[in-house]
Amino acid sequence: MKYIIILIALIGTFKAVSQVPSAEVQIKTAVLAAPEEKRAGAMVYGYNAKGEFVVLRNGTNELICIADNPNQNGFSVSCYHKDLEPFMARGRELKTAGKSFQEIFDIREAEVKSGKLMMPKQASNLQVYSAPAEAYNASTGEVTKGKFRYVVYIPWATAASTGLPTKPEAPGMPWIMDPGTHRAHIMIDPVSKD
Repeated sequence: MKYIIILIALIGTFKAVSQVPSAEVQIKTAVLAAPEEKRAGAMVYGYNAKGEFVVLRNGTNELICIADNPNQNGFSVSCYHKDLEPFMARGRELKTAGKSFQEIFDIREAEVKSGKLMMPKQASNLQVYSAPAEAYNASTGEVTKGKFRYVVYIPWATAASTGLPTKPEAPGMPWIMDPGTHRAHIMIDPVSKD
């Protein structure tokens, strides 16, 4: 019985590792979230054969891109301005430690207020490109039915300081989320072409 349990564990480990796309595919798909003229110079994070989060490619411009997480349902990649990296890295660290979304929010809010965690002084962009799981071929890196979401971080901004509503009133309309906090950001969900 002991050997059966070990065998099942090894098969599960092999399966998880074998699901990680090649570094080439991860880079190809991660940069889909970046503007075309920025793709070649963007830094890319992804996953190694063991499923560990690693740098797949160093960058030469201001963008950092994140490959699709093979352990999550669906396909989602993102790119953001390098000045957001301390905020993003801290979020990843807290998530790895098992913190909930609200705990991560509260910890980062306190750390930004105390000066321990720095947010960009200027507006900084995050772009997400996502698709349903069946629209992504992990072997070739082909993605269909993808859609963008744009986020512009503007810490401490409010509806009053921006003139934006706190919820979208029409498809594709910009609105402000988490107003008055370190995580205040303009959300833009373009209307789907499908």
